[in-house]
Amino acid sequence: MNKKNEILANMIVFEGLDGAGTTTQTELLADALKELGQSVLQTCEPTDSVIGKLIRRALRGEFSITPKALAFLFAADREDHIRNPKTGMKVFSDAGGIVITDRYFFSSLAYQSIDTPYEEIELLNQNFPYPQIIVYLDTPPHVCMSRLSNRSSHDQFEQLDFQEKVYFMYERAFDALPETCHLIRFDGTQEINALSRRIFEQVSQIISMASPYEKNL
Repeated sequence: MNKKNEILANMIVFEGLDGAGTTTQTELLADALKELGQSVLQTCEPTDSVIGKLIRRALRGEFSITPKALAFLFAADREDHIRNPKTGMKVFSDAGGIVITDRYFFSSLAYQSIDTPYEEIELLNQNFPYPQIIVYLDTPPHVCMSRLSNRSSHDQFEQLDFQEKVYFMYERAFDALPETCHLIRFDGTQEINALSRRIFEQVSQIISMASPYEKNL
């Protein structure tokens, strides 16, 4: 998709369905890296910026917006998230830090292509760099929906039939990744801490760091 196949060094992206566990595992990995004294930027999409907050309002159904307009908002939020000269992920990565984000343009490809042609979503996101690592939590839609049932609020994407379509579209989103972009799949139904350890072990092999778990061996 990305014509230049640019890779953002030390950028780790968590992807998965709503309820897959991406937020929890993002936090656990960030904490483990910080224990090693690494400089870590833990972030998410939509962001907490003005644009990101507008997206969250739209997802909660607070106002009406077309699917394509929503896709443009996601792309605008992502552009600032990547390239903002003060707070952008690229600035942090270029300075030698590790960026961990809960969702990236793969979410747009998987989610927003349900109601907007895939090629249009792809075009909106074609100039964003690939991450060095994608951690995909492969969690069945019915398991995710069971987890989401315990939440007090929901957005427009949190429906079983929609999530089943997204589950399929993730495979298209991961198609033809550049060789230097590492896709690591994990069973998202595993126990949280055991899964966290496996994620760290594989991520650390790619970015060449010692595991904080070694001190407990």
